Amino acid sequence: MIDKKEATTDLKSGKSSKSTADYAKYFQAPSLKDAKKRGKEDITVHYDFTIPEEMKQIGKGLHYLIRTYGCQMNEHDTETMAGIFEAMGYTATEDTMEADVILFNTCAIREGAEDKVFGELGHMKHLKRNNPNLILGLCGCMSQEEKVVNKVLRSYSEVDMIFGTHNIHRLPVLLRDAMFSKEMVIEVWSKEGDIIENMPKTRTGDIKAWVNIMYGCDKFCTYCIVPYTRGKERSRRPEDVVAEVRELARQGFKEIMVLGQNVNAYGKDFEDRKYGLGDLLDELRKIDIPRIRFTTSHPRDFDDHLIEVLAKGGNLVEQIHLPAQSGSSEVLKKMARKYTREHYMELVRKIKAAIPDVSLSTDIIVGFPGETEEQFQETLSLMKEVEYDSAYTFIYSPREGTPAASMVDNVPEEVKKDRLQRLMAVQNEISLRKNQEMVGKTYELLIEGESRKNPEVLAGRTRTGKLVHVKADKSLIGTLVHVTITEAKTFTTYGELVTKVEV
Repeated sequence: MIDKKEATTDLKSGKSSKSTADYAKYFQAPSLKDAKKRGKEDITVHYDFTIPEEMKQIGKGLHYLIRTYGCQMNEHDTETMAGIFEAMGYTATEDTMEADVILFNTCAIREGAEDKVFGELGHMKHLKRNNPNLILGLCGCMSQEEKVVNKVLRSYSEVDMIFGTHNIHRLPVLLRDAMFSKEMVIEVWSKEGDIIENMPKTRTGDIKAWVNIMYGCDKFCTYCIVPYTRGKERSRRPEDVVAEVRELARQGFKEIMVLGQNVNAYGKDFEDRKYGLGDLLDELRKIDIPRIRFTTSHPRDFDDHLIEVLAKGGNLVEQIHLPAQSGSSEVLKKMARKYTREHYMELVRKIKAAIPDVSLSTDIIVGFPGETEEQFQETLSLMKEVEYDSAYTFIYSPREGTPAASMVDNVPEEVKKDRLQRLMAVQNEISLRKNQEMVGKTYELLIEGESRKNPEVLAGRTRTGKLVHVKADKSLIGTLVHVTITEAKTFTTYGELVTKVEV
């Protein structure tokens, strides 16, 4: 625990005090050199998660609020923390004035995401003044960054606790310390080899569910902070994953999203068996649940066996997210993606040959340090050649502690923005054409809920992930139906109900 008034010195300043010395015990700055020394040993699975006796009803009559930023993994972490809160007697709220505990579950992928969190923390100061008993916490990926924690210590004394991505199971203890101490509680970078099973979860909805099958990433792309904030790759045991999916099927969930920072690397850390993502999905496809998806893939680990299993179909849907990041082999080398454009295109060819009706999506970064116009043109040509159904496109954002952050960022901001617009224009043209090709055809649709813009219209997704709006009775929410597409736009389609699917 760190005294908020004392802990105002940056660790790198060379100055020391009792507070910063204690702080150093809990924190490890990102280091490519040290991180690449990580081994595959010491991966321990714990099945004995419990809430301390004195914390089991500590939240009775109290409310918690979790604000979540970032990827599906963060959303899933929030479900786990919500489960822990409710196991302690807390009730969820969206009202900051009603909340007794507010957590910010953060993302560190881009600088803009961090700025947004700091802005939100600033808005909390008046709440803390009006309610001194309010507990404010910062968790998630930002908590793993030394510069972030130092900034909180210097400028956000209203924060009561900071904990990392490996410490979620410690939430009851950390909350207890924050409640009964006047000091800031900081705990990050605890033993990252641990996998904690049997933690409670409060799922968002009862139609779709996330199932995390592994943690961390060992790829060390030069632009990415994830290997530092999420740690080394650790896979859950197959029997634990299968048991969780079976339970979700029993509860009536219709779709499972299998999650991992680099989901294709699943099982590579096992020492007692040869077992990968293809083997796991081959088991999951035998479970009576209508749809199974997975994300996020890395092309380097997408093997032939996985393609063979996906081609079996069934509940394994025909949608694959396959981040390319760039269409230039030279840029890919600087990114340390460990594949070339040619390797990527051969993988796409194999996937399309095995799964002819597959829907492919991707991630693309423009303006990476040193990217030339010719290299950007290679990315445009890749998009046209692959013909993605959709793409997540980003301007390069340097992250402190990554190798790319020390590269000369010589692409002017206006050029980056121009390239992004040109990239999006190409993708939008492809997406519209592909959606228009759906008109007149009938598809299976999982109706997920009301349309955001019109509560009289329902929205759902096809097996290939296409968004469809349809007029139908609300009793069909959570069911599979057949719809015929009648109209198509760039980001959505519209259909007419044909019949309900029997499952």
